[in-house]
Amino acid sequence: MKIEQTTAHDVDTLGGQLAALARIDPNLVIVFSAPGPMDDPGFEPMLRAAFPSAAIVGCSTAGEVSMNGVGENGIVVTAVRLENARVLQASTDLAGMADSRDAGRRVAAPLVADDLRAVLAFGQGVAINGSALVAGMSEILGDGVPICGGLAGDNGAFRRTLTLGPGGVSDRAIVAIGLAGERLHAGHGSFGGWEPFGPARRVTRCDGNILYELDGTPALDIYKRYLGEYARDLPASGLLFPFAMLGEDLSAVGLIRTILAIDEAAGSLTLAGEIIEGGYLKLMHASTEALVDGAEAAARAVADAARLPPPALAILVSCVGRKLAMGERVDEEVEAVADVLGNGVVRAGFYSYGEISPFAPGIACKLHNQTMTITLLTER
Repeated sequence: MKIEQTTAHDVDTLGGQLAALARIDPNLVIVFSAPGPMDDPGFEPMLRAAFPSAAIVGCSTAGEVSMNGVGENGIVVTAVRLENARVLQASTDLAGMADSRDAGRRVAAPLVADDLRAVLAFGQGVAINGSALVAGMSEILGDGVPICGGLAGDNGAFRRTLTLGPGGVSDRAIVAIGLAGERLHAGHGSFGGWEPFGPARRVTRCDGNILYELDGTPALDIYKRYLGEYARDLPASGLLFPFAMLGEDLSAVGLIRTILAIDEAAGSLTLAGEIIEGGYLKLMHASTEALVDGAEAAARAVADAARLPPPALAILVSCVGRKLAMGERVDEEVEAVADVLGNGVVRAGFYSYGEISPFAPGIACKLHNQTMTITLLTER
């Protein structure tokens, strides 16, 4: 396994740096970019020309992660030469939110292989039911194959996000990469760091990922009441106050849901993933220290894999809500991961509108919100 990485703030500068990455003859190129550069008509053709034999995959972001730390409005390109693994590609257009589960099935089908070890998936970040997407993929791939990745961002605007895959740059496509080979190892970890507050509220009316009522009252009314002065900045301020999903006994089930949009007329909230009618939700908030501790816990979950012979690649996908909550201290969560994994692990990633990761080996993959997820790839 060979890995090279470069960062740039504009397309022209990036063009002069790609030759150095091409020297390792990569068969996988992972790109995380601010929306502006990725939307440049010359961006994708430039990458294809530099890496004609590589699978190229990625998405737009709400912030980029590289070996330099956390960046904004930039581009991170990571070239990987896998010596003992095959790279499979897939893409499908999302017809609309109701198509999310079927889109998951479609994008997963070309990736099925006896020696499939991991799947990286990136979807658009708005007008999507992320948990339905993951559920559809899992139906095809089974629970034994870890699905990792996340939903694209657009710097917190929640208007138009982009993915990059076999069909180029798109604001509709779901893209995925399958990594197959007996010698490929994929480790994964995820952790939050948010704390619940206020009473648990029963979901009395919902439709998939659209929340209409809590305790028989319009969900938006209750949410605004809790947010106070933050309510005027919705939906963006909703990133600071996600929901924890609770079981029937009111204990946390380990899933967090972020608000993507609001509907004043319907009094509803559109969440990044599905919720359960009759279940319970509880508001959450966080401190920087708790979020950094969560990132460190996620890194420790993959630390054993990091001790395999280098090099290794760690893909970090963290929620934009964490970035907003930590402000100028956002670098601390990436630094905490670096301290655990060490300098022999190359770091690449982005701030997302939803994170995809298993809870634990052999347990079904889920869409997470407000979570730091880490996927570590290496070849034995």
